[in-house]
Amino acid sequence: MMEQNNKLKRAVAINTLTNNSSKIINKAKFVSLLIVILMLNACSTVLYNVKEDVKPIMAPYEIKESELLNVSIKQFEPGELPTDEDDKRGLSEEIRSAEARFMPIHLKYTMQRTGYWGNVRVVPDDNEGSEVIVKGKIINSDGENIELAIEVFDAGNNKWFEKNYEETVGVDQQKITEAERNDRFQNIYNEISNDIIEYRLQIKSAEIKRIKEIAELRFANFMAAETFSSYIAKDKEGKFHLRKLPSDNDTMLARVRSIKARDDMLIDTLNNYYDVYYSDIWDSYDNWRKFRCEELESIREIERKALTQKILGAVAIIGAIALGASKNSDVVNRTGALRTVMIAGGGYAVYSGIQTSKESEINKEVIEELGASFEIEVEPVVIDVDGKTMKLTGTADQQYGKWRQLLKKIYHKETGF
Repeated sequence: MMEQNNKLKRAVAINTLTNNSSKIINKAKFVSLLIVILMLNACSTVLYNVKEDVKPIMAPYEIKESELLNVSIKQFEPGELPTDEDDKRGLSEEIRSAEARFMPIHLKYTMQRTGYWGNVRVVPDDNEGSEVIVKGKIINSDGENIELAIEVFDAGNNKWFEKNYEETVGVDQQKITEAERNDRFQNIYNEISNDIIEYRLQIKSAEIKRIKEIAELRFANFMAAETFSSYIAKDKEGKFHLRKLPSDNDTMLARVRSIKARDDMLIDTLNNYYDVYYSDIWDSYDNWRKFRCEELESIREIERKALTQKILGAVAIIGAIALGASKNSDVVNRTGALRTVMIAGGGYAVYSGIQTSKESEINKEVIEELGASFEIEVEPVVIDVDGKTMKLTGTADQQYGKWRQLLKKIYHKETGF
């Protein structure tokens, strides 16, 4: 009987030990599973919107001058900065304003090389007399991602198309850049240029001639509406239509053409300024985008590392608490030293994660400091009008607005109208 009782006690003891061990093992499995799940989440990667290289469409032969349309690219709208503070960090109104000038200039260079256009110029504002006008708005630009909204119109205010373009260039997609030829986001510029060319190729010669005529008469109407308003009409949709054409030897039209030549000269002067500006900021802007891209990737890596450290620390503490919560006093006693190490180590890991997050903030602040180098100062433009030297001051669009008003005065002085 005594032997049976001893066997029973041993069986109960073994069963108790087995149950306690199973609970500890189950807790360990739970903690391990938690680690795996959270580690997978912490190590998730960023998916990039990467495009294959977009080849520019180039004219296969020299196009006749009568078939070439002049293009005006309006200075882009800078758009709004991100509202999220983390996304906004490191960006600035100064940088965005710089980009609103830089991007249309680079698009100008891209379009000029294709051989499909006449003069391609950047203009600070809507330009009466443009044969084709390209308008753009920056939806997003942070050095790593770019999104542009582009609209293209002809002189008749017919919209050729409206389209958004976007691309991401990550650290591992770094490209060799070259001023005027190969931007970090050259695919975007090639794609815009290609789309405009593809639309242009659908237009027949008669329509090209009509666009040129409307452009000339819109400028003439801007200069002297009392003389030329009967030649052109604007419908309810804002589109322009020819009513009639002046004769080839019309003296008033000849004066308008002379004024238009002066206008083109000032636009060329402003484009020289834009070109110098583009050249001056190329290196710093290209380096800023490259550095910011690397910083963003570094920040993501640091944040992943910080999150991993915090997770491991928290799990270590949870595991120690789980062991301490065991109802088996023997297990509690035997794991006391282990629990102390786990809690201390876990606490340090959490602390290390917080410190690493602070390092991330420092890197973000480094990006912000780059924003101060993009202030735009527009030099006064000195011009000669009928032997008199005149100075146009203000921003590029203000100078251009003053110039247009001055042109009207010149025209009315010459014609008496």
